[in-house]
Amino acid sequence: MKKKTAGTGSVRSKNGSGNGRPRPDVDDVQRYTDAYFLKSKQVVGRFGDMTATYAVFMRRPVIYAGRPTVDWLRQVAEQRQVTFEIDERHREGDWVGAGDPLLYITGPLYHLVDLETLYLQKLGAACVAAYNAYSMCKELPKVAFLAMDARHCAGLDMAELMAYAASVGTAAAKREVGAIGFIGNATEATAHFFGQSRGLGTMPHAIVGYAGSTLRAAEMFVETFPGESLTVVIDYYGLEITDALRVARRFSDLAADGRLSFRLDTHGGRYCEGLDLQSSYAILDRSAPEAIRRYRTDAELRVLVGTGVTAAAIWHLRQSLDEAGFPKVKIVASSGFSPQKCRIMASANVPVDVIGTGSFLPENWAETYATADIVEYDGRQSVKVGREFLLRHRQR
Repeated sequence: MKKKTAGTGSVRSKNGSGNGRPRPDVDDVQRYTDAYFLKSKQVVGRFGDMTATYAVFMRRPVIYAGRPTVDWLRQVAEQRQVTFEIDERHREGDWVGAGDPLLYITGPLYHLVDLETLYLQKLGAACVAAYNAYSMCKELPKVAFLAMDARHCAGLDMAELMAYAASVGTAAAKREVGAIGFIGNATEATAHFFGQSRGLGTMPHAIVGYAGSTLRAAEMFVETFPGESLTVVIDYYGLEITDALRVARRFSDLAADGRLSFRLDTHGGRYCEGLDLQSSYAILDRSAPEAIRRYRTDAELRVLVGTGVTAAAIWHLRQSLDEAGFPKVKIVASSGFSPQKCRIMASANVPVDVIGTGSFLPENWAETYATADIVEYDGRQSVKVGREFLLRHRQR
């Protein structure tokens, strides 16, 4: 039974052909598709067309984020003046098991055979990124996330797919556990996926270096953006606690109103100010004892008590702010917040308000490969040996 897609709206590229349609345009298909598909099209053109049905699947569990693929296929069908029947087997944002067909595409083989390269490009990575974003939001449902992936993407098309994927993963986590999820992202071009009109972000380290001190950087931002909330990055000089308290005292009105935040981005080569391994253990022993008393791998321990932005560092900053009389100041954390890091942070019940991350991007690119196989020719079921699980009659 065909399921209607629910959730986010259509994906329309604003940076490609200039006509507001998904890329590439139908006239560019030949340039970007695999040569053996082009040769296959010539064979079909010579010996006669038939109706074919493709099954599209992935080899790992994902969150379905097929809208970019479906939008593009519909655009091509319209431009070629043909009809494609697109049978989406899952709603946008649904969990899909490994090998479970994501969708079936039926239409004239002559007009489908040269599209496989391009629609698979749009599908696999988006589904994996959506899965990662969903996992992160589910682990930390009370934390707001910012999608800071744009600078890690390989071009504008990938940036659009990844932002869309984060919005799909967020919607799934909201439905399942009531998560806050991703509330915005870094760039204006894709902010609409999160209900925003512009990109969101804090001050970069470069402005702190430019200003000559963390406090002066904060003052410059307040003078430049009067009336706005203030988020200050505090690790530039290795004085996370000292500089945070200095800024909080300078802008005590913002701190009291809950409009002051500090971003912790300590790099992995050193500990947050005031911490070492022993004191990190001590902080977690007081604040989240169960997190360090269960069996932990070395990688998990690094997230808890190692260098960089750890659970101990976040607890240390929170306690320092509270003891100094700034309980309403918020904490923003960044630096490698992958699904795994979020899971460990959740186990330590870290008092973080916002996480900025691009680490929902697929880590193992080989896992993003979507695959398509023809399973019917003019209604006759036929698929290569070993892929019988794709036949439509096997689906529930």
